[in-house]
Amino acid sequence: MSTTTAYGVDGMTCSHCVASVTAEIAALAGAESVSVDLVTGGTSRVTVTSESELDPALVAAAVEEAGYQLVAV
Repeated sequence: MSTTTAYGVDGMTCSHCVASVTAEIAALAGAESVSVDLVTGGTSRVTVTSESELDPALVAAAVEEAGYQLVAV
């Protein structure tokens, strides 16, 4: 059974930002889909569907690798 988790990400401003974060999270083992509700200048909502709950530290590392910061939703 899949699980869906929402995360907050600060610093994204454009479609390139969305693509970078999406690619990094999608590369995590178990990730099935990633969708982003972009909030320019605020906290964007990133929704991840995965086989099982992903390790929050791995998600944070993926977001940081893309150049952004994971925050509480």
